[in-house]
Amino acid sequence: MMWEYVLKLAIMLPLVCGLMIGSLYLWRRLQERIPGQSGERMLSVKETMMVSPGVKLAVLEFEGRKLLVSVARGGVTLIDRGDK
Repeated sequence: MMWEYVLKLAIMLPLVCGLMIGSLYLWRRLQERIPGQSGERMLSVKETMMVSPGVKLAVLEFEGRKLLVSVARGGVTLIDRGDK
C-alpha cells in the first residue's frame, strides 16, 4: 500500500511541476502577441551592466534622452542625464 503511494508520488510530482513550468513558459510567449500592446513604448532599456552582485547600471531612453541609472536592492538612483 505504501509503495503504491510512493510510486504515484514519484510519477505525479514531476508531471505537475513540468506542466506548471510549461504553462508559465507559454504564458510568457503568448503575452507578447496580445493585441493592443504592440504600440510604441515611451521607455526603452538600451543596455544593462552588472557592476557587483547587488548593483546593476542601466541606460534608459525616454523622450529622446538617455538616462544612466543605478539599480540596487535599495532602489533606483539617477546617475546622469545624457542630452541628445
